[in-house]
Amino acid sequence: MSAEIDYYALLEVERTADDATLKSAYRKLAMKFHPDRNPGCTESEARFKQINEAYDCLKDPQKRAAYDRYGHAAFQQGGPGGGGFGGGEGFSDIGDIFETIFGNAFGGGGGGRQQARRGADLRYDMEITLDEAFHGKTVAIDIEVSSPCDPCGGSGASPGTGTRRCNLCGGHGKVRAQQGFFMVERTCPTCHGRGEVIESPCRSCGGEGRVDKPQKVEVQVPPGVDTGTRIRLSGKGEAGPFGSPPGDLYIFIHTKRHAVFERDGTTLLTRVPISFTTAALGGDIEIPGLDGSRLAITIPAGIQSGKQLRQRGAGMPVLQGRGRGDLIIEIMVETPTRLTARQKELLRELQATETGEECPQSRGFFDRIKNAWSDLTE
Repeated sequence: MSAEIDYYALLEVERTADDATLKSAYRKLAMKFHPDRNPGCTESEARFKQINEAYDCLKDPQKRAAYDRYGHAAFQQGGPGGGGFGGGEGFSDIGDIFETIFGNAFGGGGGGRQQARRGADLRYDMEITLDEAFHGKTVAIDIEVSSPCDPCGGSGASPGTGTRRCNLCGGHGKVRAQQGFFMVERTCPTCHGRGEVIESPCRSCGGEGRVDKPQKVEVQVPPGVDTGTRIRLSGKGEAGPFGSPPGDLYIFIHTKRHAVFERDGTTLLTRVPISFTTAALGGDIEIPGLDGSRLAITIPAGIQSGKQLRQRGAGMPVLQGRGRGDLIIEIMVETPTRLTARQKELLRELQATETGEECPQSRGFFDRIKNAWSDLTE
């Protein structure tokens, strides 16, 4: 690259020239000094190369920004100051220059140290009953989790001692290797991204800044939770290394099977057996609700097995909302298996009075059987 001639002067434009002005000036000068128009003229050929070099730099916004700030030194190995990476003076390569101008766009926030690593999140599986899911509950759980070390206060250094700047990365937390125009950047293997090295590690935590401790955590389970509900307790996870922020604790809810009710979201389902006489004549039954009340259910006369009755607002609470879902009662008509002689006599009397009109579904079914048999025998 030419190091003496100013790129703007080569293109004969002002430093505030926009892209269109730069392009127009370049085309005009390129045509003027093109080797085909000046055969055998070494000066025109050299000027043509300089013009192309200047335009190639200034048409690129990132290269132009670096050139405007540092001139030709922006593209020379070692940067304008010639200082090393670890000393904090100048720039070690073009990546440092771009990083200073454009911030994190070139990976690293101005060469500062790596941000503190947050502690890990933890998971706890909690099993509750359907009644507890209905009402909600407060429960204390015991967990063992990494917590800040008391003797060193989470710093990892022995009491009365401190840290020093890492010699390998110069306190930046990262080391780089340049490959042509690009850089490969990785966390410093000595300080692990902190930029500092502990001179005398704490004996209690071994320099980690955290130790495993049993803890009791109070969990508020809201009404309406279901299997798969996740409750987040911020800051109750593992402590971060060297005093960095802790992670979160996630409580995963699992609901036990209930003896009476099944659940589908906010809807409760139960199956209720009734006698065939109640199914035929109708009547009233009571079933207990999860809220402690007794629900009166009216059975219409002639109800069939599998029929569902809906009780609005008698289901599960809406999680983090208002109202409740519904309760669905599925009727199961039960045929008696133990009859007294008198009961059998009464049933025979009833059977003798049947005309077929009492059970329309049975009549329709046997009519279809009769028609199908007639088609087969014709």
